[in-house]
Amino acid sequence: MKKTVLVVAAALAAVWAGMSGAQPYPNKPVTIIVPFAAGGPTDIIARIAGEYYSKALGQQFVVENVAGAGGTTGTTRAAQSKPDGYTIMMGHMGTHGAAPGLYANLKYDPAKDFEPLGLVAGTPILIVARKDFAANDLKELIAKIKDPAVKAKQAHAGVGSVSFTTCTLLTSQLKVKNIAVAYRGTGPALNDLVGGQVDYMCDQIVNLVSQVKGGAIKAYAIATATRSPVLPDVPTTKEAGLPDYQVSAWNALFAPKGTPKEIVAKLNETLVKALDDENTRKRLLELGSVIPDKTGRSPAALGNLVKSEVARWTPILKASGATGPQ
Repeated sequence: MKKTVLVVAAALAAVWAGMSGAQPYPNKPVTIIVPFAAGGPTDIIARIAGEYYSKALGQQFVVENVAGAGGTTGTTRAAQSKPDGYTIMMGHMGTHGAAPGLYANLKYDPAKDFEPLGLVAGTPILIVARKDFAANDLKELIAKIKDPAVKAKQAHAGVGSVSFTTCTLLTSQLKVKNIAVAYRGTGPALNDLVGGQVDYMCDQIVNLVSQVKGGAIKAYAIATATRSPVLPDVPTTKEAGLPDYQVSAWNALFAPKGTPKEIVAKLNETLVKALDDENTRKRLLELGSVIPDKTGRSPAALGNLVKSEVARWTPILKASGATGPQ
């Protein structure tokens, strides 16, 4: 009798374990690794997306900031995480586009070590300068940058940052090398630009809208094909006379390679709905972000974007001789 009871108990335990394992995803909290400090554009966008995921899927999507080495520390951790859907990450142009051109011993391959989930937002690049810089438009700013007597100082948030990468593209197109001042983050760089200690910088619109609107800095152009609704008076680079300078940073969700296809599909499906949600859209658009269209939200589209970005940035950054912080 006792043996029969044990056998039945074991069978019931096995059935219960099977039922538990078959619970729909997600059945516990999900971690979103952000490979930068809290408060930056990637962190803000991750938290906006995470809030929608939490409500839509009934489990908490919790942001974990893992900063270091230009975002590659957190990205490496994400790549090496268990591919079960409970650790994903918010990557961006630097971690999944520029990094291979800056790090000789990068511990992950942006195109091979992740399952693309979907593009969340584009973040256009602005060319800005201190408010009293003696240039009235982009052509005059370029003339100042090219003039060695001016000794124009360019601020950036550190090697590997979006501001560094996008201004490297600018100076390579202008065929100039001028004084670059590195900071530990966008905040300190922007503070010195507002204070007049440096002359100009390139950075994501998400970081600059309030300072431009408040007159603390001057915006000369936005590096996209159309003007931004949040800064409608700022011309495009094409309108301002620099048509080849087209660049936008971006944020996108990734999972470790090998994450089950049905989980990838569910996370992408939820993202597509998030980007159609009125409140989510409003919050992203107020930052100056560009929301991808339906075609641009697919995992395949993101996978193609990563490949094209690596191909674009690697030769530019290698030619600059810059190396990322280890």
